Amino acid sequence: MTQLTELLGRLQAGDTGARDALFAAAYGELHRLAHARLRDGGRNTVLDTTCLVHESYLRFVRAGELRAEDRRAFFAYASQVMRSVIINSVRERIAQKRGGDRSPLTLSNGLGAALPDAEETVLAVHAALEALEQADPRLAQVAQMRYFGGYSEQEIAETLEVTERTVQRDWEKARLILAAALR
Repeated sequence: MTQLTELLGRLQAGDTGARDALFAAAYGELHRLAHARLRDGGRNTVLDTTCLVHESYLRFVRAGELRAEDRRAFFAYASQVMRSVIINSVRERIAQKRGGDRSPLTLSNGLGAALPDAEETVLAVHAALEALEQADPRLAQVAQMRYFGGYSEQEIAETLEVTERTVQRDWEKARLILAAALR
């Protein structure tokens, strides 16, 4: 994995070819990360794993400068970008589903109206994470790395430079807070 750290260093130094080499070297891991993300809750979007990886790459390119010092920071940032892609996809799909500016036409008796859609649940999780980030940024970071990034407690502990037990406590607190916010 030192190859990714070396490529990140070359990218920081201004080597324009390092970006493509970085994504080529990280493609398998990014694909695994995207697969885990879509399997665990984003499966109702119109994205598939490859599409999510490619859309994330395009966002990296459009953003310009990548500020990641090592492999873990790169994949933490990648998980944030993937989350953003999923959220935007869900918002677009809901907007299309609602008909945009058209006036709604209801042909049902409304029995299923009280049940939330999976897309609305994804947006509710996103809003709850944003609220958690305002209240306690580290809890939000742990939740995001765990839920969206698929990181283990050990990997999160190493990245945040805390103990695994601290990560376990933070994850438990974050889950409780998010569950309460989603009720």
